Amino acid sequence: MAARSIGSGTVSFGLVSIPIKLYTATSPQSVSFNQLHKKCGGRIRQQLFCPLDNEIVQRTDIVKGFEHTKDKYVQFSDEELKKLEAERTDRIDIVEFVPSESVDFLYIDRTYYLGPDRGGDRAYRLLSEAMTRTDRIAVGRFGTRGKEQLVLLRPYKDGLVMHYVFYADEVRSFDDVERPGEIEFKPVEAELADKLIEQLSVDGFDAQQYHDEYRDRVMQAVDQKVAGQEVSVAPEAPQAQIIDLFEALKRSLKTEAAAANEPGAEEPRPEVKKAGPKAREPKSKKATG
Repeated sequence: MAARSIGSGTVSFGLVSIPIKLYTATSPQSVSFNQLHKKCGGRIRQQLFCPLDNEIVQRTDIVKGFEHTKDKYVQFSDEELKKLEAERTDRIDIVEFVPSESVDFLYIDRTYYLGPDRGGDRAYRLLSEAMTRTDRIAVGRFGTRGKEQLVLLRPYKDGLVMHYVFYADEVRSFDDVERPGEIEFKPVEAELADKLIEQLSVDGFDAQQYHDEYRDRVMQAVDQKVAGQEVSVAPEAPQAQIIDLFEALKRSLKTEAAAANEPGAEEPRPEVKKAGPKAREPKSKKATG
């Protein structure tokens, strides 16, 4: 079944305008629960309550306020907020192109697919191929829903994807995180760490081999409850607490080697290839989400 677009617009750079369609690229599948009344099993309805007047408030009596100091608010009407909104153009204005390796994954928020709209195939494909050849990612602004969203456009599988990204002041500094200072390691510790990484290494990331095990357990429990059965989940084996780093590395190597040699074990991991020049989608180093 062909994907359904969730909107349309244009990609604009220089004097070029490319009509595009916007598609959802991801769909989170996490499980969710409803709140029920323990006594009768009915679903709970949430109400808006004012503690000052000690009464339930209707939505028609709600106004928006911004807390400028502790417990002090300025109020805004819907009309006032409407005036502050950015112009909705549904246009993605490219302001610059940057090297792919300069984009940091930390800034990426959400991802959308971009497809060509009517009459835009040639320009769409030209932009995608040019960005691939030059190994560049486009930085742009997307005027939508009354806001000006910072975005990144990058080539992907002969097409284009768009990432919503955080502004710099929305990303906390890693310098605020406490980290260890200089630590001297014994050569044998470094060697064991390298061997363990090599033993667990594969040629590339394959998202298909991973799945949400928590969601699987919840859905299994749901099926059991619907069938009137008692929920049963196999307990996880407790992990041994190993304080000594050297001993932990040695045991990890032995455990991985033993698992690989067990009957019915998966095929051996492919041999690790040395890094060489290849396309990266996108490259990630230091300063986008």
